[in-house]
Amino acid sequence: MQTSVRLFRLLSLLLGRRDWSGADLAGRLGVTTRTVRNDVERLRTLGYQVRSTTGTAGGYRLVAGAALPPLLLDDDEAVAVAVGLRAAAAGTVTGIEETSLRALAKLEQMLPARLRRRVDGLRAATISVTAGGPTVDADVLTTIAGAARDHEILRFDYVNHDGQSTIRRVEPHRVVYTGRRWYLVAWDTDRGDWRTFRADRIRPRLPTGPRFPPREPPEGGAVRHVVRGAGSQAWRYPATVRLAAPHAAMAERLPPAAGLLEPDGDGGCLFHTGGDSLHDLAGFLGSLDVPFTVLDPPELRAHLRTLATRYEQAATAPTAPLTP
Repeated sequence: MQTSVRLFRLLSLLLGRRDWSGADLAGRLGVTTRTVRNDVERLRTLGYQVRSTTGTAGGYRLVAGAALPPLLLDDDEAVAVAVGLRAAAAGTVTGIEETSLRALAKLEQMLPARLRRRVDGLRAATISVTAGGPTVDADVLTTIAGAARDHEILRFDYVNHDGQSTIRRVEPHRVVYTGRRWYLVAWDTDRGDWRTFRADRIRPRLPTGPRFPPREPPEGGAVRHVVRGAGSQAWRYPATVRLAAPHAAMAERLPPAAGLLEPDGDGGCLFHTGGDSLHDLAGFLGSLDVPFTVLDPPELRAHLRTLATRYEQAATAPTAPLTP
């Protein structure tokens, strides 16, 4: 076997499992353990950090280094990365659009024809609906996510929906993306309760820390907490309606970003949603094409009565010709 081919096989094995013994690698590659040691040294010269230990429990492990060496991706992984980069180039994270396009150009240049056709097919068949909402700084997002991953206290300036700025101290739990906005679910240490924060309104105060023991997540998990709580923050007019349709059927039709669905007896469900205007909210609910009852707010019921009168008048045949 050629040395270059064997190096790629060795790298692929090291990427696929955390720890390998020299004998296992030698058996997989059909070479001696001495050849494995030599090939590991060649990988190190190429920038791969391969840690080796001796003894009965010794072996090899590929670890992260100071620089990013070339990566090996299988077909599905390469397609997934290409699609993800294309989505990021038109996404809601500020500052990575141009970087994503550069990375995508490099990747697509190296893709075999069969994979390039798969990526082009997905691109041609997909239509993106831009969120149109505020974008999040990439550094802010990575800081929040890193603090959540490492269980480190996060302090930040936060601007609420009324424009007031406060300093918050939280135990970050998860970052949730609804397709419209990014949210941080965190335990607010000053208020002693779970809170949802819009990531675009967060300005971290560095450094993060100290570390904290993870808590049990909020009831229903982070996504449910965001969808339930985001209505009062993301929408000017939050609403709760009862849909006369099975929960399972509506769950298939409505994306998570539209609101929170809850079963409510046989053949019905509660829908917690909202809109930036009563007119848009009424139009959205009407577009669902199922009977519904507004439980809250009263302003929405009043607006629907106004629309009902308007539509009834529009549906009545005129007794005289309409004049411009």
